[in-house]
Amino acid sequence: MQKWECPCGYIYDPEEGDYENGVEPGTPWEKLPEGWVCPKCGAEKEDFWKAD
Repeated sequence: MQKWECPCGYIYDPEEGDYENGVEPGTPWEKLPEGWVCPKCGAEKEDFWKAD
């Protein structure tokens, strides 16, 4: 699954999810909750880009 990178350097990995914020492992980027933000800096989803 595609990983996504935040300007702060945090990488959202769908295989890991974001358990601390209620996102189960295996959750693809497109299925993240509406109000989800970067757990490190609070950036919104539109600030992320596809990681290599």
